[in-house]
Amino acid sequence: MNRYARLVLKNSLRNPRRSALTIASIAVSLCLLGVLMALYRVLFFGGETTPGQALRLITHHKVSLTQELPLSYQDRIGQVQGVNAVTSLRWFGGVYKDERDPRNRFARFAIEPSALFAVYPEYQISDEQKRAFQQNKTACIASTALATKLGWKPGERITLVGDTSPVTLDLALAGAFDDPFRSDILYFNAEYLRDSLPASDTRRDMVQQFRIAAASKDDVPRVASAIDAMFENSPAPTMTESEHAFMLSFIAFLGDVKSFLAAIFGAVTFTILLVSANALSMSVRERIREIGVLKTLGFASREILGMIVGEAAALALAGGVIGCLFATGLCQGLAILMRQNPGFAQTISSLSVTPLIASLDLAAAAMIGIVSAFVPALSAARISIVDSLRHTG
Repeated sequence: MNRYARLVLKNSLRNPRRSALTIASIAVSLCLLGVLMALYRVLFFGGETTPGQALRLITHHKVSLTQELPLSYQDRIGQVQGVNAVTSLRWFGGVYKDERDPRNRFARFAIEPSALFAVYPEYQISDEQKRAFQQNKTACIASTALATKLGWKPGERITLVGDTSPVTLDLALAGAFDDPFRSDILYFNAEYLRDSLPASDTRRDMVQQFRIAAASKDDVPRVASAIDAMFENSPAPTMTESEHAFMLSFIAFLGDVKSFLAAIFGAVTFTILLVSANALSMSVRERIREIGVLKTLGFASREILGMIVGEAAALALAGGVIGCLFATGLCQGLAILMRQNPGFAQTISSLSVTPLIASLDLAAAAMIGIVSAFVPALSAARISIVDSLRHTG
């Protein structure tokens, strides 16, 4: 057995350039497969959630995410049994300094400071900074990741010039909170935004969403149903769902994402088979005479078949290991890129190549190597000694 393993290893590397290119092509393809499987797991099976996420709900307009809800809904939602805390939320676009600088693009939300930390208990901030944020109408807080990136310190003056809203907000940084998702996000007082809007602006009393914290996991489905039933016949009906489901509603704009990912998965797998089968067929054709010599020395056809398939599996597994390592790095990079969108960041933060995904990726690599090598290996194993020694191609 040891003798066969040494032969397999030596023959796998007999043409270093071809072996390297084959491993590289398999690694790139399996890296893509690994990332796709990680995305599929996070999007459709759900990644790891914090205790706060498990209790959090999002209420938005039932017809469209772009339509707004009356601010008066907040008090009624807060009276629903099982609701622990509720805050309105409005996205504020605007411009911070030079909008051409990618570092200046981050999420900015108007919320109620008194309810923010009850809805997001995972946010950690000092009591002094929390009080400063809640007591000063023009105060704001930023995630530690954002404050570090832009070099902000408590007391920093942050000016946001509205684009869709005709206002300029002059904010003072009260402090930074530790966000386990490392999002690039800034919160400021919704009352300050309402006071800044013209009295004739209908958006003063409208919001985009309500973020709700349920008292327990058992209350979550009942609270969601109760809120939607409450506003079912109103001019602005609602849809209440978990953060994960809310994020999927964004992705639904792209179409049937499940079928899209499955199609890519199939196309990549088929391409790897073609690439590896072509490389292995070339290798086998070059070694027909050697196979005849091996048969003359007493090697059986099944042993030759096993060695050739073993070479293919070894190359494919090497590519699979490298692909898994690259996929892990890409998943971490995607999580960093998603920091500007808190909804995605909180879901994509669990994007990773899990042991199960790595095992599936390596199993796919081994299967691809074996399947692509089986036909040329079987043909080589069946050739007669006379024909193999006569071969000149």
